[in-house]
Amino acid sequence: MQRFYQGFSRFIREFRGFLGFLLLMLVFRSAIADWNSVPTGSMKPTIIEGDRIVVNKLAYDVKLPFSDITLWRVGEPQRGDIIVFDSVAADTRLVKRVIGLPGDTVAMQDNRLLINGQPLAYAAQQRIGEHYQLVEQLGSLQHPVWWAPEGSKASSFASVTVPLDQYLVLGDNRDNSVDSRYYGFVPRTEIVGRTRSVAMSLNYDNYYLPRSDRFFIELSAPAAP
Repeated sequence: MQRFYQGFSRFIREFRGFLGFLLLMLVFRSAIADWNSVPTGSMKPTIIEGDRIVVNKLAYDVKLPFSDITLWRVGEPQRGDIIVFDSVAADTRLVKRVIGLPGDTVAMQDNRLLINGQPLAYAAQQRIGEHYQLVEQLGSLQHPVWWAPEGSKASSFASVTVPLDQYLVLGDNRDNSVDSRYYGFVPRTEIVGRTRSVAMSLNYDNYYLPRSDRFFIELSAPAAP
């Protein structure tokens, strides 16, 4: 046993620099920033399958490393933010766009949103493959959305009011996204962070080769007030 402790101590002394770096890296990824791969097309055309998105974990909260304990709330999700959250209802991590804030009333008719009784503006419709692409004016943010020509059972929903400390989220690929229309509102406590950029991208349909045109691209963000 003494020999084991001596060997362990020698190992710690020899590799303490590397171990310290590893610990700092784990703390950084746990509480400050990380990246997540996106396996589905629910956020097309903004985010596509194979993208590795950068997640800012300090966008809304300072959390105790390696835990979900919030130490300080430093910001609040804004309409149009793309958030990453650990959904208890879906039992997985999801990436969606914030549509409704606490207290908002939100409805959708044939994929056209109404927020607090005001219809959003849509423009620049064009056909892209099997989808229509339009530009949605979400407050100060313009961003593209996809619709299926035939729509879907989730293309419309009656007016709902977003509860306190919860959010209504949708995918940009409106007829191919499992979001608040299926799993309900997202509690504030489930939000991991916000993404505004893609670090890199791999093409799942082409032997996982890199997509160089999607390295370090910026995603749409609301304009400053």
